[in-house]
Amino acid sequence: MLMFLFLVLALAVVVGAVTLAVVGGGESAPLQDAAPERLQDPLPADRPLHGTDVESLRFPVAARGYRMADVDDALSRLAAELGERDARIADLQSALAGARAVRPRPEESGAEDGR
Repeated sequence: MLMFLFLVLALAVVVGAVTLAVVGGGESAPLQDAAPERLQDPLPADRPLHGTDVESLRFPVAARGYRMADVDDALSRLAAELGERDARIADLQSALAGARAVRPRPEESGAEDGR
């Protein structure tokens, strides 16, 4: 019986100490609110996205959400298509620059006609 009373008293002391710590007793502040789950490395806002940005993107895991495999597949496809798009744009820009370099200027063609 004495052991039972000792355990009940010890339990009451522990519960009281934990309650005091949580409520904010003493010099320390109460427990801080949990930080909301956010992206650890968000997408850059100061430049266009690249395929590597999408590949390195990691979403926090939550109790309710999407299947990770589906999200990974979608992000992989998006990263690949961004890479293909960027390569195609670079090809078109270099072709346009080459076409502009070859085409004569209008004032040069008028000088040849003797006008």
